[in-house]
Amino acid sequence: MEKRMPVVVIRQIGETDTILRALQEYGIHCEEITFRTPCAEEALAYACKDYPQMLIGAGTIINGDQCRRALAAGAKFIVSPGFSEEAAAVCREQNVAYYPGCVTPTEIMKALEWGITTVKFFPAEVYGGLKGMKALSAPFPQVRFIPTGGVNAENMKEYLAFEKTAAVGGSFLVDEALKQAAVSADSPARGKERPFAPTAGKGKE
Repeated sequence: MEKRMPVVVIRQIGETDTILRALQEYGIHCEEITFRTPCAEEALAYACKDYPQMLIGAGTIINGDQCRRALAAGAKFIVSPGFSEEAAAVCREQNVAYYPGCVTPTEIMKALEWGITTVKFFPAEVYGGLKGMKALSAPFPQVRFIPTGGVNAENMKEYLAFEKTAAVGGSFLVDEALKQAAVSADSPARGKERPFAPTAGKGKE
């Protein structure tokens, strides 16, 4: 898993290439495509087939049926906003990584009972942000977090500095990648390597 995991929302299938190419140019090769738009399943299947060099998973999976469909489309991992026992069971059967949303001790204990030690911390800022993660790490030192929701370009480095952060997620990474792609397209220096230097982003998922 990379340290940056964009939350990709594709509302029209034609956006898929634009977004994934921008992410690649931005140096990101791991992302979750959310399963919450009418074309999500189609976009996921297209992305997994045409971008095999990228680690593409499905996000916003809330039940077993969605999980099966996402995996059939080619998803390499599954992310949920909460804990779905149905999705956990499907992922266990198919030996696929499952990252459920867990923000309380009870939810984390449930994840551990399923053998899951990396969880999505969502919405991060609502549930205490980095302070909340650190507090939960005391009784659960084996757990790693993927904070999403309120994470942005301004606080991303602070989250990543915490040793229990597996990765940070958010749609702000897509926004930053698209901005850089637009600048590159207009620059005579297009094609040269550009350093990772995100600008301030909004606190969206």
